[in-house]
Amino acid sequence: MRLIHLQELHAHPERAAFQPALDRLEALRGEPDPRLRSFFAAEFPLYISRAPGRLDVMGGIADYSGAVVLELPLGCSTWAMVQRQAAPRCEVASRREGRWDRFEMDLAPLITGQLQTPAALRAWFTVRNADRWAAYVVGVVQHCLQHADPRHRGAELGVRLLIDSTVPEGRGVASSAALEVSAMAAVAASCGSAMTPSDLAAACQRVENLVAGAPCGIMDQMTSACGRQDRLLRLRCQPGTVEGYVEVPSGYRFYGIDSGIRHAVSGSDYETVRTAAFMGYRIIADAAALAVVQDGARLRIEDPRWRGYLANVTPEEFSAEYEWRLPREMAGVEFLERYGGTTDSVTAVRPDQSYPVRAAAAHPIAEQARVERFEALLRALADQPAAAVELGNLMYASHRSYSGCGLGSDGTDRLVEMVAAAGPERGLFGAKITGGGSGGTVAVLGTSRAEREIREIAARYTAETAREAMVFSESGPGAAETGVLILDAPTGG
Repeated sequence: MRLIHLQELHAHPERAAFQPALDRLEALRGEPDPRLRSFFAAEFPLYISRAPGRLDVMGGIADYSGAVVLELPLGCSTWAMVQRQAAPRCEVASRREGRWDRFEMDLAPLITGQLQTPAALRAWFTVRNADRWAAYVVGVVQHCLQHADPRHRGAELGVRLLIDSTVPEGRGVASSAALEVSAMAAVAASCGSAMTPSDLAAACQRVENLVAGAPCGIMDQMTSACGRQDRLLRLRCQPGTVEGYVEVPSGYRFYGIDSGIRHAVSGSDYETVRTAAFMGYRIIADAAALAVVQDGARLRIEDPRWRGYLANVTPEEFSAEYEWRLPREMAGVEFLERYGGTTDSVTAVRPDQSYPVRAAAAHPIAEQARVERFEALLRALADQPAAAVELGNLMYASHRSYSGCGLGSDGTDRLVEMVAAAGPERGLFGAKITGGGSGGTVAVLGTSRAEREIREIAARYTAETAREAMVFSESGPGAAETGVLILDAPTGG
């Protein structure tokens, strides 16, 4: 991440992106809580970073199976303001849904004590439900201090973090990734650590997997860190390679409509489907006579054919050779007795759970083909306007596939129905559920002039369901585009 000093900000192309953080910093002077008014001191520099939410246009849950995904960074963002301090403590103040939450802990256990591993920190937060929101931030601090320049590593130098955000939580637009990426960029800068945007995103994913306990793929963190405004990030999740950016053609826009149904990537539905996909890969590998090696608590499959990723299985070979071998449903206990486990490092097959193996394995294979076709059509859309209808049909097919896995919801289904009813005549071509599913946000392809129609659909949906339907209509820069701002003499102290 590039570093920008305050005196350089006036010439910075994304200077407006930092203004909300500077406004929040100034507003601390008027906070009634004296701890907030004096949260930052004058003697240490302040590091400010921002990271956006994301709209999952195509790819979604196929990321953990190695698919290509197409992701748009949103205009809503999370800002992290970080300052080192003399006291060996981690202090966090987070403004969440209009209120301030506070968290504090000693740093020594994170660095050299009983909480120095991600697993130990995860277990510590698991029994502290009221503070579990802080696991994402403290996990970032732990990672950065353990990998910092030796001059900044010790627990004798603490960290203060203030978090402010316009990314709504639990709505399927990657609020946790925006939090992790913004915090990681600022904390790493304060520690003198040079991280590439891709490395930063991968570190954030590890924090979410190992400390927060959410079995997410890589696409959210990579989009928040590496995304570019008004372009779709093309990311091949094997494990996370940026392959380029696809410009949204002039005259068209991707919108998001929040269903008002809270989405949790750590929820059982998402985890069940992810586990089922890895079960499907294990069964396919067995049918293909690939060598399986026990590697600690997990399996390792020697796979020169698909390189360990379901998304590399073609739809043709899947339907001809493997689909019929996969059970529609399979009990965990039966799978473990026959196959021993999976290659997934962040989920485990539960003996008493039933898994939708066939649908969960079929989804990433079909989604990979849809994504490739979608990108080709989008690149041709400026010269072939009729392609918009096929683009929409691919989104509808992706939505149906989510439902086939069990990740649909009545709210997102209704929004997709309303978009389809409006149709191309009103500038709307397609829609799909996004991210981890089971609620959250619907992505919509429409013309740039269709925003009024989108907002009317959101209003009608709210009237029908009594659920607030937020609209996402703007894209924004990724964290790497804006960098990290350094204030040598912070205000608000």
